[in-house]
Amino acid sequence: MTVTPEKPIEQVERVIIRFAGDSGDGMQLTGDRFTQETAVFGNDLATFPSFPAEIRAPQGTIPGVSSFQLHFASRDILTPGDHPDVLVAMNPAALKANVDDLRKGAVIIVDTHDFTTRNLAKAGYADNPLDGDSLADYQVHALDLTGMTIEAVKEFGLSRKDAARSKNMYSLGLLSWMYGRPVEGTIDYVSTKFARKPDVRDANIAAFKAGYHFGETTEAFAVSYQVKPAEAPKGRYRNITGNLALSYGLVAAGRLADLPVFLGAYPITPASDILHELSKHKAFGVTTFQAEDEIAGIGGAIGASYAGHLGVTSTSGPGVSLKAEAMGLAVMLELPLVVVDVQRGGPSTGLPTKTEQADLLQAMFGRNGEAPLPVVAAQSPADCFDAAVEACRIAVTYRTPVMLLSDGYLANGSEPWRLPDVAALPPIEAGFATGPNHVSTAKDAKTGEETETADFWPYLRDPETLARPWAPPGTAGLEHRVGGLEKADGHGNISYDPANHDYMVRTRQAKVDGVRVPDLEVDDPSGAARMLVIGWGSTYGPIGAGVRRVRDRGLDVAQVHLRHLNPFPRNLGEILKRYDKVVVPEMNLGQLSLLLRAKYLVDAESRTNVRGMPFGAEEMEKILLESLADLGITQPGTADVLTAEEALR
Repeated sequence: MTVTPEKPIEQVERVIIRFAGDSGDGMQLTGDRFTQETAVFGNDLATFPSFPAEIRAPQGTIPGVSSFQLHFASRDILTPGDHPDVLVAMNPAALKANVDDLRKGAVIIVDTHDFTTRNLAKAGYADNPLDGDSLADYQVHALDLTGMTIEAVKEFGLSRKDAARSKNMYSLGLLSWMYGRPVEGTIDYVSTKFARKPDVRDANIAAFKAGYHFGETTEAFAVSYQVKPAEAPKGRYRNITGNLALSYGLVAAGRLADLPVFLGAYPITPASDILHELSKHKAFGVTTFQAEDEIAGIGGAIGASYAGHLGVTSTSGPGVSLKAEAMGLAVMLELPLVVVDVQRGGPSTGLPTKTEQADLLQAMFGRNGEAPLPVVAAQSPADCFDAAVEACRIAVTYRTPVMLLSDGYLANGSEPWRLPDVAALPPIEAGFATGPNHVSTAKDAKTGEETETADFWPYLRDPETLARPWAPPGTAGLEHRVGGLEKADGHGNISYDPANHDYMVRTRQAKVDGVRVPDLEVDDPSGAARMLVIGWGSTYGPIGAGVRRVRDRGLDVAQVHLRHLNPFPRNLGEILKRYDKVVVPEMNLGQLSLLLRAKYLVDAESRTNVRGMPFGAEEMEKILLESLADLGITQPGTADVLTAEEALR
């Protein structure tokens, strides 16, 4: 469908759109389709889906509101944005839940169809906000989107209820016109998705086209907008979510190591998509096992590692708690294992669909005894691919379980991903044991003659990595026993000797401490900064956006971000000593700052957020300005936060 625009087109640098409605209104699908077409168009983008934990939350209520926010721009951006420029609200609850996040002058497109007395009361409105002046600060377009949708699809013979379900496609068409999004991809998507339901397929396409043409022809919208494609390094790109990127990273790691991948997992929000995705890739040597519980999932993964596969288990924080004993077993067995923790709000069931970074100390210490293991964290949706490959590299090279930390913000969010050059990815050497590695000497009791026998000791170690041999069962001459009881050094038999236990505990710790990780590179352009901001995981985007804003004010601040949390990079201590102040923003109550204080004796300033939402760019800017002010570093105007027009983030 090609339409020649007749209305004026205004160039804008970036836009933040939020689609919001009842959890059955298709807002996630609408946002995803707009995102996919935005990625095809070539804008840089970042998304933030938000939805209730309930499968079907109470209809028309604020707890039942589902939303999808998309920030897209003609230049590099780091976050899904703080304040939407456009809100599409499908009912009173969606308006009530989101209106306070808008800037003055924002556009509100609201479906008036459900603004009944009953629905207004469910949303907490005493009066209809569309009738008064409570929305006077915004550009409000009150439209009967549901009614117009029903009219647009009436020829297909659907019931009124089924016809109304296409209203999300009508709104998608309208927004596609407003911002010059390609439409062919959405039409093809709908045609494929509903190929077996021709009436539903045709109704959705008709609703989408009707919304597009309404924007083009109505006098309500006098102008459309254009956000030019962003400049980016040459390459092939696609839009990708964190869970999808992490899944691809696990598949790639298996190929790089020439190992079959085995995922043992129990479905849990927000990690379930990893199981769903990996189940599609049997052709790449991936086996998935949907276990009856979390313990069975990791038990299967450990068994697969023992058999010579790359064992993986995926879960969220509550599942890590259940897997803790088996993780200790993997530490004792010294087998490769990747434990993926897509963090969410806790404790207990907590906030299943909201994000948090509160599992760091659990990843570090959440097992009985001295059970150290490496910890790796992804920093953005696309970076989940690289973090997964790195976690697998460490697990295989050092024969150890590894914790890979993501979170709900990364898992469900998306951004453009430049496809890597597969040939340039370094191989991962599995290095299976192929024969005896030890010579035992025995003396004949009668003759006194010594005889030598070549045998296999499962706990002899590589002197460089301290990794023990990996000998899958069935390899002739390499038979050995494993289990959870303490192993004797070298031959691996059960040992209760105190000195041996001390030695083995220290050796396992030394193996983790000796994992080779790259040195950190500090982002300190002027070299004059007195304050360092350090983060880990998904705070990368908000911290980066806040740092940019502060630098735009002419103030110096340095930034560094951690991928490896155990062991820390070897130059971290030296970096921390360079600065007068170290600020640690986290979505927990200060877990990384606690570790930094303990290891480096640095007076780390903890700035925390446990709202189930990521930091905002403006919020981060305010934090950094306050911390700089404590050092006596200020500038005229620092009390005022930059507007969107003054600083694009």
